Amino acid sequence: MISFEPLWATLQKKGVTQYQLINKYHISAGQLSRLRANANVSTHTLNTLCEILDCELEDIARYRKEK
Repeated sequence: MISFEPLWATLQKKGVTQYQLINKYHISAGQLSRLRANANVSTHTLNTLCEILDCELEDIARYRKEK
């Protein structure tokens, strides 16, 4: 299972709010809802987040083995 837990820490570390993601960077509220739920998001969204946050993929997502 892909977890987006690291994203929230990275946002805080970089000083970027969810409000800014929506209003400044045009990430949809629906995408943020999917990220909060660890649901499917596109690689385009992941790429955009990495560009916005100037980070690596592992800074926003992690693979966890399901039991």
